[in-house]
Amino acid sequence: MTDRQVNLSTHLKRLGFTQGNQMKLYGGIFEFLSEPIVLTDDVVFLDATERKSGQTRRVRIPLPIVNIANRQHNAA
Repeated sequence: MTDRQVNLSTHLKRLGFTQGNQMKLYGGIFEFLSEPIVLTDDVVFLDATERKSGQTRRVRIPLPIVNIANRQHNAA
């Protein structure tokens, strides 16, 4: 990963996107099983288990949240 992607991952973790946390996304509640997986500056995934179905999925972090994390990185 590039330095920029590492910093993006760090900022997303501060926003709660880290292993063991739970969050409501896309109408479901997910427990995160991994740290953020940064593919590009705009595409970031997490492995997560959906609480209702128990299914494990790779969930994309919504772009507005990724943009917030990118802005925090640029402001630092």
